[in-house]
Amino acid sequence: MRIGRLFCFIIALAVSSFLTISLAQAKRVEIVISKVGQKMTVKVDGSVEYVWPVSTGAAGYETPSGVFRPFRMEAEHFSKEWDDAPMPNSIFFTGEGHAIHGSFHVKSLGRKASHGCVRLAPENAAVLFELVQSAGMSNTSISLKGGFFDFSYQPKRSFASVGKDLDKAIGAAARRKPTKGFFALFEAPKPKAKAKKVVAKKQADKKSIAKKDPVKVAVTKAPAKCVSKDAKKPCKKLTGSVAPVAG
Repeated sequence: MRIGRLFCFIIALAVSSFLTISLAQAKRVEIVISKVGQKMTVKVDGSVEYVWPVSTGAAGYETPSGVFRPFRMEAEHFSKEWDDAPMPNSIFFTGEGHAIHGSFHVKSLGRKASHGCVRLAPENAAVLFELVQSAGMSNTSISLKGGFFDFSYQPKRSFASVGKDLDKAIGAAARRKPTKGFFALFEAPKPKAKAKKVVAKKQADKKSIAKKDPVKVAVTKAPAKCVSKDAKKPCKKLTGSVAPVAG
């Protein structure tokens, strides 16, 4: 019995050592944070290693969305803005002070409760800190994803570029097949089939007339003139003249 337990302990120790060595030799670390699900997924060289609950910014303290690269790490940090609140194992990813860090408010994990940072349980923050430190900040990416109306954290992006993207989306929707039902009211009006037939008939009539009568005849009225020089005799008026006109 003791030999079996000892064997299991040796296997567990070997697996743990192997995982520790493999994580320490990680070449690429991806941290994906869902602000909707309030979860963090940590990928090491493309393989999912951890999934942890987090707390992102509460109402009025929005956590930015986008893809970032960490640029500063502090194992022991205290917030100067929030009464020297402890922020153990901080990984900073914006110049405004947003960071991933450990928090002792573990009961709030899984919902929006922070002042803009990404909170983790202290033990999970320690694991993440060591992992990023081993792989290197240049080999680590932090992706924060928000909701439908979240246009991501892109300071250089203007409202005009957002408007162009919306125009492209509307144009793509207009090129799709016509929608039936209530949403058909929002589609651009299309010309009626009857109007198309009338236009086609007029064009066909013009072509047939041009083939049958290539030379059109126009009658121009001549001015009234007297043939007789004698004023007492009645004048004979010219009724008109005929002249060919090119078609």
